[in-house]
Amino acid sequence: MSANSADGPATVEVVLVKAGRTKISYPAELLADDGTRVSVRAPWAGEGVRDFGFVRFEPGDVFTEHYWRDRWYSVKEVRASGGALKGHYCDITRPAELSGGRLVVEDLDLDLWVSADGTDVRRLDEDEFAESGLSARDPGAAAAAVAALDELDALARGAGLGTLLA
Repeated sequence: MSANSADGPATVEVVLVKAGRTKISYPAELLADDGTRVSVRAPWAGEGVRDFGFVRFEPGDVFTEHYWRDRWYSVKEVRASGGALKGHYCDITRPAELSGGRLVVEDLDLDLWVSADGTDVRRLDEDEFAESGLSARDPGAAAAAVAALDELDALARGAGLGTLLA
């Protein structure tokens, strides 16, 4: 289904939940919703610059974000204000829920960064995941999260994330 109407593009509120609390929420333009995957676009929603050492997210950056209702991750294409691709930031999350104009995802701590040229693939925050206690609280969700990270990592090192987003 197309997200555009005669009144212009639709917007949704993206809500990232972590440990039962809202970590961040921001408005985003709804690009597409095919019933399984929801795609949105939004400017960098953080305050100021976030420098990870291997990439900087900063005001003016644009994130095209893809969420799935049946997968345990989201993939965010990150572009600089001038349009140059910085890379893809992947969050391991529970499957997304879109209802009442709110796109809600629960962050499960694991992340993956893939540079624009695909040569730098980094698994992130595995220590936070281990400390979260999810494995003890919800072993099924923990196993799904690890499997999702492994899937994205293998895809990034193989055919590339572009195959997932086509």
